[in-house]
Amino acid sequence: MIVVNLDVMMAKRKISSNELAEIIEITPANLSILKTGKAKAIRFSTLEKLCSALKCQPGDILEFVEDEDKE
Repeated sequence: MIVVNLDVMMAKRKISSNELAEIIEITPANLSILKTGKAKAIRFSTLEKLCSALKCQPGDILEFVEDEDKE
């Protein structure tokens, strides 16, 4: 499963949801969907904007965690 650590990176960079949403040009509601991990997909262009705004790598935002039920 893919875990979204967007809230962690935002806290490290001390940036609010509204500020980040404005910078990457998406709605606060769509950013919230990304933050909570409820998004089914993310565009590479959005990921690129997130990484640029947060000065991080994609792996800082997205993390693969082995599903314990499938072991």
